[in-house]
Amino acid sequence: MSGHSKWSTIKRKKSAMDAKRGALFTKIGREIEIAAREGADPETNFKLRLVVEKARSVNMPKENIERAIRRGAGLEKGSQLEKVMYEAYAPHGVALIIEALTDNRNRTVAELRRVFNRMGGSLGESGSVSWLFEEKGYIAVDPRGRDPEEVALVAIEAGADDVVTGDRLVEVYTLLEDFKAVQSRLIEAGFTVSDAQLALIPKTMVDLPPAETIQVMRVIDAIEELDDVANVYSNLNIPDKVLAQYESEAA
Repeated sequence: MSGHSKWSTIKRKKSAMDAKRGALFTKIGREIEIAAREGADPETNFKLRLVVEKARSVNMPKENIERAIRRGAGLEKGSQLEKVMYEAYAPHGVALIIEALTDNRNRTVAELRRVFNRMGGSLGESGSVSWLFEEKGYIAVDPRGRDPEEVALVAIEAGADDVVTGDRLVEVYTLLEDFKAVQSRLIEAGFTVSDAQLALIPKTMVDLPPAETIQVMRVIDAIEELDDVANVYSNLNIPDKVLAQYESEAA
């Protein structure tokens, strides 16, 4: 299952330190606003707590977080955001699910089509790719000098469904009902959890040659840069070697 989730996590950690930080805060603020509609207290609203933890991990200012919560809870005026899921295909048949938080569906669709027309791919019909994904808990752990296999052992004993180890990141996948317990156990064991969220995980992955993999990564990057887009899920497998090459070219 390794690949795009790892890449997205690494990208978000880096973006907290670069010129795109303001755009990142805006995107996460929208996620907080949507989540806060189910309750303004992170202690009782699990989805809100996850997004607030993500905001803190990228050093989003406390006042930004609190303002987004107030907007979502209706305590402060804000735009009428809605969450919309789009199904699409990147080049070479890679399946995409695009999660957008928008106040204008027409604008969002137009921007997505502009990317696909320029770089390849297309929007799909409802149900065309969603069957390829399932919602699971996703926890990313930074080993920070510790043995990745130790992380895997603790996660599996706590009830993880699958673990993919790597030197830079260990990815832990859980069933929804086991997510909180596995996350808590990893933190109790002293591991650094760099990302924890409910995510759409592909049931099977697509393997492409390096050049085609990088082409698809560029398309996903362009989609994720759109203001209305919160998350992009794909079934593209991204080997560590290809990820390193892509990061080197982008540096």
